[in-house]
Amino acid sequence: MSAAAIPLPPALAAMLALAAGTFLLRLSGPALRARVTLPERAGKLLEVSAVLLLAALAATSALTEDHTFTGPARPLGVLTGGVLAWRRAPFLVVVLASAGTTALLRLAGVP
Repeated sequence: MSAAAIPLPPALAAMLALAAGTFLLRLSGPALRARVTLPERAGKLLEVSAVLLLAALAATSALTEDHTFTGPARPLGVLTGGVLAWRRAPFLVVVLASAGTTALLRLAGVP
C-alpha cells in the first residue's frame, strides 16, 4: 500500500497547513529581528498597544458575560486583584483575594 493511496482528510490538511504557517511566522520574528529596525516611536507605540489590548481584554471579561453586564460583584473582585497586584502582593494572594471578594459579594446577594 503506497502513501498516495491514503486520503488526507480536509480537516487534517487544514490543521497541518495552519501549523506550518504558524511555525514559519514564529520563526520569522527572530530571523528578521536583526534585519528590520523600527523607529523608536513605533517601538513605543507597539509596547503601549500591547498594554491597551490586555486592558481591554480584562475589562471586557470583567464587565460582561453573554453580552450583558455581569453586575458589580465581578468588577469589584477584579478591582481588588488589580489593587493587590499594583501593591506587588504575591500572585496567590491576588487570585485568592479576587475570587474571595467576588464570592463573598455574591454570597451577600450582590449580583
